[in-house]
Amino acid sequence: MSDILDRLQAVLDQRRQAAPQESYVAALHHKGLNKILEKVGEEATETLLAAKDAEHGGEAERQALIAETADLWFHSLVMLSHLDLDHRDVLDELARRFGVSGHDEKAARPQ
Repeated sequence: MSDILDRLQAVLDQRRQAAPQESYVAALHHKGLNKILEKVGEEATETLLAAKDAEHGGEAERQALIAETADLWFHSLVMLSHLDLDHRDVLDELARRFGVSGHDEKAARPQ
């Protein structure tokens, strides 16, 4: 999985510097963080709705959830890129939490 994320990161890095008319990602960066966050929020909502449909739906609804989740992840990666972060930072944080109780991890967060 990390291989596809690395490949996607390279494309995102390239397109961040492209002209807005040449690339959807470049256009998002050109429009700024608020537009990127709007897309993340839109995709999050669509993912939630797809999950509700998938709970009692068939294969088509499950595939729709996968597609919406991919859109959410993609736009989240664009957001991280815009903020000069990358997916490895998120993966490192997940690795840090691995094996730690979710209750304990949440309790240890700064208030």
